[in-house]
Order: sequence, then structure tokens, then C-alpha cells
Amino acid sequence: MLDRLDLLVIGECVADIVREPDAADRVHPGGSPANVAYGLARLGHDATLLTQLGADDNGRLIRDHLASAGVDVRTDGSAAPTPSAAVTLDGAGRATYDFEITWTLGPVSLERAPAHVHTGSIATVTEPGAATVAAAVESLRAAATVSYDPNVRPELMGDHAAAVRKAELCVGLSDVVKASDEDLEWLYPGEDPVKAAERWLTTGPAVVFVTQGGDGACAVLPDGLVAVEALPAEVVDTVGAGDAFMSGALHALAAHGLLGPAGREGLRALDRATVTDVLRRAAASAAVTVARAGASPPDEAELRAALGWT
Repeated sequence: MLDRLDLLVIGECVADIVREPDAADRVHPGGSPANVAYGLARLGHDATLLTQLGADDNGRLIRDHLASAGVDVRTDGSAAPTPSAAVTLDGAGRATYDFEITWTLGPVSLERAPAHVHTGSIATVTEPGAATVAAAVESLRAAATVSYDPNVRPELMGDHAAAVRKAELCVGLSDVVKASDEDLEWLYPGEDPVKAAERWLTTGPAVVFVTQGGDGACAVLPDGLVAVEALPAEVVDTVGAGDAFMSGALHALAAHGLLGPAGREGLRALDRATVTDVLRRAAASAAVTVARAGASPPDEAELRAALGWT
């Protein structure tokens, strides 16, 4: 893995209020970008999260949670309350969401330029903050690789056509894209998700990862698909599974020297063996996460154990 690779994540924090049958509510730190930053830090990376947090109990909970993994949290000083989401789990652990979100991110200066930038989710579609995110990514991408995960939340996407345009803008700015089959089905109703990912690939990214829940995941490359099965796991809940896949994939790409400006050329020449390794590590990260409550991604030792590495 590259030493001291500065990874910047831009996006929202959300307090996930988890509700399930016959149990008291539980509050977990969440938000897709925050989960990715936390996962990267757990895996040993220097991760900075540019976000908004309120001066409230939920904000303090999330800030302490991120700090416990070593995430450097930067905010724009907004006084807005910390966003929240009521996460209702059914008997199979599948999640549905009810959001209370404000996203007004303003420009924030950074002391040093990151080598890689990740963004996605609510932060890239909810105005006025989405415009700040897009401008930041555009300004940083000349000296950094970029990844993006739309992490579609239908209740918050607003006008469908506008949401698709914003997603496609982010895809075009990115080197690495990850989306679930459900994300792609919402963005492009009636179209096969892999076909949609193949079209995305032609607009800029070096690779598009498509997660398919229990059916595993695949990577769309210029020369075809690479697929892996999901790792066996006893599912407690699926909260944060996609984010753990994303942090696991970025961790694996960094291990292969494929993040940062020096890695961009290698990303454009990915071989199938490398992509298979990246997919396996990402799938293992997701498998660890679904086996325990909340968005709780693995550290390096747990990831290696899930992969059967000694």
C-alpha cells in the first residue's frame, strides 16, 4: 500500500435511528460518505471527511465515532442540525429509510491536496451543497484520482431527470465508480443494470463496480466483465454494506498502487487478476459488515480473516 496516501471523502453524516420489530430504537453513526471515511481509516488509511455536523447529541456521537478510527473531520462551520434517518429493518434485516436531511455545504480550504477524493450519495444531489461538492471535485481531480457512489435514496433524489444528470456528471468526473443494481434500476428504469454500467464506462471511469447483494458483484471493464460471488454471511442487517464494499475496494486499489495521480495510468490498464482481487477484498469487507449491527466495517485483521489469509 502507498505510504501516507491522503484520502479525502466529501459528503454527509447521518444519525441512523434503527428500528426493528420488538426492539428498542438504536442510534448508529451513519451517512454513506462518513461510513466510507470510517472504513478507510479502520483499514489504516489517512482519511479526512469534509462534511457538516450539528452541535447536538447526534453530531457529537458521530464526531466521536469517526475520531475513534482516526478520521480527520473538517466542517464548514454550519449551525444546521445533524441529519438523521429512521432506518426500519424487516425480519430479514433489509433496510428502508425516512430522512430528515439538510445539506448546505459551503467551500472549505484544505491545507494539502489529497491524492484521492471520494464522494457520492445525498451530498451530490441535494442543493445547495451538491454544487459545492461538484466544484470541489472538479478543482481537485487534476491532481487526484476520484471515486463516486450514487447510493440512491429515492425519497431524497428530487426530480428524476435532474438526479440522473447529476449522477452522470459525477460519473464523468470519476476514475472509479461503484453502484448497486438497485441504484442503476432507479436511475434507468427497465434497463439491465450491467448495460447501464457499461454505458457509464464509456463516459470517463476506468472501472465501474456493480454490487448485486447476495448475488455477488462484478466489475465492468473495457474488455468485459469480472464477477465474484458474495461471501457467506449470517445477515444481521444490511446497513452500510455498500459503503464497506466501497472502502474495501479503495483499500484494495491502494494496495495495488492504483490510487493517486501516480496510479491513474495503472487504473486505465487494469488486468482481470487485479480486479478479481479488488472485488474479493471488497466483498469480504461487505460480508463482515452485514454480520453485525449498524455500519461497522472491518479493520485490516478482520478483513484478512474474512478472506482466509493468515
